[in-house]
Amino acid sequence: IQLIYNIFRQRPAELLLREARRREVGIIARIPLASGLLTGKMKTDTVFSADDHRSFNRNGEQFDKGETFAGVPFDVALDAVEEIRRLVPGDITMAAFALRWILMNEDVSVVIPGAKNKAQSEANAQAGSINALSDEVMTALQKIYQQKISPWVHQRW
Repeated sequence: IQLIYNIFRQRPAELLLREARRREVGIIARIPLASGLLTGKMKTDTVFSADDHRSFNRNGEQFDKGETFAGVPFDVALDAVEEIRRLVPGDITMAAFALRWILMNEDVSVVIPGAKNKAQSEANAQAGSINALSDEVMTALQKIYQQKISPWVHQRW
């Protein structure tokens, strides 16, 4: 099963991922960086080109709203990103941290992040060799999700 699963879209972990494992069905996590939000590179003044879905589909104007920024309003997501940033060790990128979070779930078979160039692709590949996130960090990420993100998306996806 290919589905959106990332720090901003945690609902699949409640039942679907475990059930897929029980039935020996693989899980492909897509949009793992929430349309780039979880790279930590975006700011309130970030401008996207007119043909970029992050410009024209924030509210589902062209296709499912959940495909863009994981369905989270941009300003809400940026606020959550700043809280997440404080949890990221200084020796890794926020993108690698976000990918490592997904890989912490043993029910995920593979993650398919996008990359615009060779360097991003290589950096993404390194996420698998990053040390496991601590229980304290995982709990803090869950709390950020519950307080800031869940009210916007959890009931929908």
